[in-house]
Amino acid sequence: MGTVIAVANQKGGVAKTTTVHTLAAALVERDRRVLIVDLDPQACLTYENGLDPDELTATIHDVMLGRVGVSEVLVNVDGIDLVPSSIDLAGSEIHLLTKTGREFVLGRALKSIIDDYDYVFIDCAPSLGILTLNGLTAADHVLIPFQAETLSHRAVGQLLDTINDVRAYTNEDLTVLGAVATMFDRRTNLGKQVLAEIPAAHNIEVLPPPIPRSVKVAEAPGRGRSVLDHA
Repeated sequence: MGTVIAVANQKGGVAKTTTVHTLAAALVERDRRVLIVDLDPQACLTYENGLDPDELTATIHDVMLGRVGVSEVLVNVDGIDLVPSSIDLAGSEIHLLTKTGREFVLGRALKSIIDDYDYVFIDCAPSLGILTLNGLTAADHVLIPFQAETLSHRAVGQLLDTINDVRAYTNEDLTVLGAVATMFDRRTNLGKQVLAEIPAAHNIEVLPPPIPRSVKVAEAPGRGRSVLDHA
């Protein structure tokens, strides 16, 4: 059975999507079978893989509503299997709010294909709503990208509170792999301070090394490629 990793942080702009795409590309280079799931209505992961979300006939939105099976929406891009998203997914969240067992919809959908992969990465939306809860409930582990800045303490703390709730109610085996510092500027004292404080403040490991800010990373999505292919 594949290892399922949710990449989550309710704070936007911390490079969740780029983290998912880069890890997937690196693992495919090592001959691993990888599935990535775009669980964000903004569909940035879909766009990063060179697809136009507005032109897709079926996405994770249709899977969440039970219209199609997850295997019917798979798209392969450079050896990575992708479950794409679109803005329609925002409607899924509203629909699921009225459903019993709403936190388990994604996990049930993935069961039919999970054995086909070594790794499954779920790119969670920048919120703590029902879509992110689905991602955390379906996952074995959660990875937390964060920016080394003042608001990171609060965001990481809120996410860890949500993870504790998920463990209590929907996924008792969920573990935190650690946090990843992204867009790190080692020239600033603030960045160094936050990087040093996060482990003690939240009792989680910050996985080394911190990922430096780079224009190459920012350029890659516009070319529909991973940063490994771009630079």
